[in-house]
Amino acid sequence: MHEEREPAYGWVVVWACFTALAVIFGIAYSFAAFFEPFVAEFGAKRADVSLVFGVTGLVYFVLGAFGGMLADRFGPRVVTSAGMLLIAAALVAGSRAGSMLQVTLAYGLLLGLGVALVYTPSIGCVQPWFTRRRGLAAGIASAGIGAGTLLVPLLATAAIAQWQWRGAMLALAALVAVLGLAATFLLRPAPSARRGAGGAVSGVPLGPALASARFRWLYAMCLLGAPSMFVPFAHLSASARDLGVAEAQAVGLVGLIGIGSLTGRFVIGALADRFGRGLALVGVTASLGLSMLLWLASTLGGPGYVPLAVFALWMGLSYGGSVSLMPALCMDLFGARAVSSIIGTLYSGAALGNLAGPWVAGRVFDASGSYAWVIAGCAMLSAAATFSAWRAMHAPAERTAN
Repeated sequence: MHEEREPAYGWVVVWACFTALAVIFGIAYSFAAFFEPFVAEFGAKRADVSLVFGVTGLVYFVLGAFGGMLADRFGPRVVTSAGMLLIAAALVAGSRAGSMLQVTLAYGLLLGLGVALVYTPSIGCVQPWFTRRRGLAAGIASAGIGAGTLLVPLLATAAIAQWQWRGAMLALAALVAVLGLAATFLLRPAPSARRGAGGAVSGVPLGPALASARFRWLYAMCLLGAPSMFVPFAHLSASARDLGVAEAQAVGLVGLIGIGSLTGRFVIGALADRFGRGLALVGVTASLGLSMLLWLASTLGGPGYVPLAVFALWMGLSYGGSVSLMPALCMDLFGARAVSSIIGTLYSGAALGNLAGPWVAGRVFDASGSYAWVIAGCAMLSAAATFSAWRAMHAPAERTAN
């Protein structure tokens, strides 16, 4: 019975999604390695450089719903492969940039569009393959984000040391073209997510889903929780350098976020299948906010690599658990009918926080020389996000359509 409902090819899709997400988010989060080269090359302020990372996230979160709709219509393989090609093109264009504006257009706008065409369609492709082990499958697939966050920034740092930042971008473009396309070629929709002649997939249609109380509270959770997720990716390394941490260790903090994220996706996804995915989402959202307090204490307490490393692991654990649970919960709550589109629309709630959070953090630092007020603000917003997650899990259920 379980074999029929969860076909063996579903695990091929899981690992293909893992690889695709590792590639695209490894590239996106390699921004930490390029931060100082951009400052040095173009004489830019931190707020201006941070804006590149914010634009990338804004684009892929806002257009994630569009990517999901395209995948629901044309299938995940075509859409995600097109996204990989756009990311490779963005890196080639970025390697030839002569100003921060050109970097923003390439590494921010074009790369963000490519990620939008890969992220939502690939993660949405996984959910309909599974029922009993949906949380574990989603956790493994989304663990690719953590793996990419851990490995690719370190590869980018080594490539920059060898070939300078422009050559490093070309090397990353080759990685995307080979490994990324190999992964997207394996993505197929589950039998349960295919429409027969005159038939419809079971689940809540997109319109009623977006109008539901559950979706509204989940959207608020994504909107309010986003700064705590993305400010560290853009500024933790710079914060560590300011405290006297060596360059390799400072960039490596992003890798530690990746290690924590990997752990969170595997462990929390499996535990959530047993004890409840809704309760787990509330817990990891609260944990993310609490981790900000450790970063704040480290910033106010002076030099010290160990507290920052513990923060990076804790933050990654909470972030990874949250991201891995969202697709599975969307499938639980709304069904397969428009799951990619629902996930993409939901993730657009993180767009403002992804854009504004790193940019505001850079502006505050440029004005005050400290990240303290931004980190405290992230903690307060996470508390509000936790309340929103709790309300979402207690909102009335929607009726599915067959």
